[in-house]
Amino acid sequence: MNRLDYGSALEDTVVERPNTRSRSSNKKRKWREIEAIQEKQRLLKELQDIDCNFDGDFDSLLM
Repeated sequence: MNRLDYGSALEDTVVERPNTRSRSSNKKRKWREIEAIQEKQRLLKELQDIDCNFDGDFDSLLM
């Protein structure tokens, strides 16, 4: 195999890379959603600890 053949063989080779950016961004997004839910639960628990009669959900507080 001479140099010209070797160079053309490299041009024909296709390297497929996994789409790691979208995977990692999906994982980060899911963790952010999980953390937001956990934070809402902590806030509700804290409100219930402050006011024993409090019986609401977080969404009703925002409106």
